[in-house]
Amino acid sequence: MQQEAHTIIQTLKSKGLRVTPQRFAVYANLLSRCDHPTVETILADLNKDFPVSSQATIYSSLQALREVGLVREVLLEEGVCRYDANVEPHHHFYCSRCGAIEDIPWETFHCIDVNNIGQGIHCESYEVIVRGWCDGQRGHLCPKA
Repeated sequence: MQQEAHTIIQTLKSKGLRVTPQRFAVYANLLSRCDHPTVETILADLNKDFPVSSQATIYSSLQALREVGLVREVLLEEGVCRYDANVEPHHHFYCSRCGAIEDIPWETFHCIDVNNIGQGIHCESYEVIVRGWCDGQRGHLCPKA
């Protein structure tokens, strides 16, 4: 645990961020999970034992982490912003029955060619969102767990 804390502190510093208890807690929380939580979920998780953070503090911490590329926003449902500490290129699966979200490896869709979308269109990035139903048997286990 102490090594993980040291790594998180060094990562935040390497991105030019001041290490605050709130940024540390938010980033550590995101690194420990793969369920793409909302601000409300992170807030509830961090305040579970002792209320120390506000929603505004969580938002500002996430914004700072996003601006330096340590966290990305994931928009899978209308009006719901989720967060992911996995900033490596990958896609997402969203189960419309149970709401589970799983990462899909980038190379799964190796045949996509964004260079031929249309004249005058220059693609900066893309992400595939697969929507459907899971069989409920996968357990949505985090590979980090």
